[in-house]
Amino acid sequence: MWARPVGAALVALHLVGVYLLALRPTSGTWIPAGSVVPLHTIRQYLELGPAAAVHHLAAGLLLLAPLGVLLPLAGGRVTTSAPASFARTAFGGLMLAFGAEVVRTGVAGSVFDVDVVLLNTLGVVLAHLAVVPAARAALRRRGYGRPAEPRTADSAVGTAGGGAVASGAAGAGAGSGAALPSVRLVP
Repeated sequence: MWARPVGAALVALHLVGVYLLALRPTSGTWIPAGSVVPLHTIRQYLELGPAAAVHHLAAGLLLLAPLGVLLPLAGGRVTTSAPASFARTAFGGLMLAFGAEVVRTGVAGSVFDVDVVLLNTLGVVLAHLAVVPAARAALRRRGYGRPAEPRTADSAVGTAGGGAVASGAAGAGAGSGAALPSVRLVP
């Protein structure tokens, strides 16, 4: 199936872009202090006014949001349970957000901020909830993800590799061109 390789390639491509953005040094005379106190930076954004708050919060939410759809696509499971898919995606998003933030701390002018990790993870979770359950339901309605119907003995008679064949001796007629009689299995 094409979903896993395409999903994995899109995840890799998105992460390359994110890490290239994260590794850009920021220049400026003032660098905000890092924060390991949850919601501290978000409160500061809200105090800046509505336009600035929306800008900063949306940037944090949207950076890794595509992973909420791409990670399940890379997994390629259509019939998985919704809570398991949500948990895998949320944990994967959290780990990738944390990794991006840790890598970013090694760049001049950047400091660790736990609120960035929270916003990135929330963006992944919201994108997952908005798209993946409906997409999986649509795929299931179209027949994707259903197990193949088992072959019955009647449909296997006379087929190469699938039918039951009886022979008088093991390997009799092999390579000699002699046809082996087929035996029909009765359920």
